[in-house]
Amino acid sequence: MKITFLGATGTVTGSKYLVTSNNSRILVDCGLFQGLKQLRLKNWGKFPVDPATIDAVVLTHAHIDHTGYLPLLVRNGFSGKVFCSNATRDLCEILLPDSAHLQEEEARYANMRGFSKHHPALPLYTMEDAERALELLTPVDFEQETQIAEGVSIRLSLSGHILGASLVLLKDADTSILFSGDLGRPNDPLMLPPAIVRQADYLVLESTYGDRLHDPEDPEIKLADIINRTYQRGGLLVVPVFAVGRAQELLYFIQQLKAKRMIPDLPVYLNSPMAVDATEIFMRHADKHKLSGEQCRALANSARMVNSVEESRSLNEIRHPVIILSASGMASGGRVVHHIKAFGPDPRNTILFAGYQAAGTRGAAMLNGADSVKIHGEYVPINAEVDFISNLSAHADYSEIMDWLSHFTLPPRQTFLTHGEPVAADALRHRIEERMGWNVKVPEYLETVDLQDQ
Repeated sequence: MKITFLGATGTVTGSKYLVTSNNSRILVDCGLFQGLKQLRLKNWGKFPVDPATIDAVVLTHAHIDHTGYLPLLVRNGFSGKVFCSNATRDLCEILLPDSAHLQEEEARYANMRGFSKHHPALPLYTMEDAERALELLTPVDFEQETQIAEGVSIRLSLSGHILGASLVLLKDADTSILFSGDLGRPNDPLMLPPAIVRQADYLVLESTYGDRLHDPEDPEIKLADIINRTYQRGGLLVVPVFAVGRAQELLYFIQQLKAKRMIPDLPVYLNSPMAVDATEIFMRHADKHKLSGEQCRALANSARMVNSVEESRSLNEIRHPVIILSASGMASGGRVVHHIKAFGPDPRNTILFAGYQAAGTRGAAMLNGADSVKIHGEYVPINAEVDFISNLSAHADYSEIMDWLSHFTLPPRQTFLTHGEPVAADALRHRIEERMGWNVKVPEYLETVDLQDQ
């Protein structure tokens, strides 16, 4: 068995791993690169392997940095099955068309305003490409061994990151390799904890928070403080959210704060059609998270759901305190960039980030103190307060990762650290080697490792 690292090396995006076993080629994850321009340009380059030669794809979860390249893979010749959990299939049915729609809209807007260097600007892929990709999705149940290619099987287990997120154990006759995907947290308010794993020959482990611990402060208290501070200034709160996971978690916290009368009863708008749909999917998979049916219904009723473009635009005219949750979570696209454009210049307002911000994204720039960000070809001043709640992250921090690793009864022959910025990955490498004595490697982009040689 061989593994080639086609993404998520030196960065937290673009997750793709090609596993070759005898005559079978399996792609684990199929994500878009996001953030820095030199990373995004890889989405437009020739794929390192002919997509037509890939036998199957396995998805760890639905986030676009793990699934968003799939429509392009299909357009360029892939025609096999795409295996994933049931909830991941349901979420991809809203996330992939939305990603395609954003690609088309950004190209249309660039052509209309003339700010693209390309004439005409083209989308990376289209809605038609996304629909063709969806036809290949093949859901499998958790903890069920499934053959996906000649001599190759998988077993999915809960990873706890978002709804449907999976640990993927891939095996052939001689070797097993476990992909953590994005590893969730043991005490997440909504998601169940990651499944315990005792053994795998090899491990591909994420390292997003490999160099830091989450803030122990109660996120509810910090969120209440930010909301109250903004309200007292007469401002409004714009929260860039990931439509799957973070949107539902923030709605839950806001609902709890209102019930405890810790914040004013402000209007809340969920301005992301796919976050609205994701909330409904949350209710459909009640056995895969901690909320009861009653809590799910209360969650769905806690905000005004904004679907139409006209209503989304009208939000930009509001001049009184409200809370607007809108995708995307790193402010890299979607409706939230229009809200930042409208509300970022006003110092009464607050822009609140509640998740990891990859290098090169508008979110990272604002958190690093940028006094303006480029939106639709022009620089928008950021005079609003910019804040961050770090401990709402759905990624395990290094302590939580180490606790999860401690359940292995035998160390993997080799652990590969991916999905982390270089400093974070190397810090986690050092920690695992020093504390556990494991063999740990931080692979390079396009590096191939023959596992039989390890």
